[in-house]
Amino acid sequence: MSSTAIGRLRVLVAKPGLDGHDRGAKVVARALRDAGMEVIYTGIRQTPEMIVETAVQEDVNAIALSILSGAHRELFPRIFELLR
Repeated sequence: MSSTAIGRLRVLVAKPGLDGHDRGAKVVARALRDAGMEVIYTGIRQTPEMIVETAVQEDVNAIALSILSGAHRELFPRIFELLR
């Protein structure tokens, strides 16, 4: 039975790129957990390939990405491409 069928969402929280600031991602991860979701936090400096591999392995329902630089313009499309 899928996790959504039993009402518990699995969310991957990831920090793509070289950004080392993760406090905000940790705050969001904790808020999601406190709201009843199962949260997998990857840590900092994740490549798009690492993020997608973890998302598939963990069978998540959603991916939350946190980045503080303009690199999202390159990293996010790559993640979407790999997910397809």
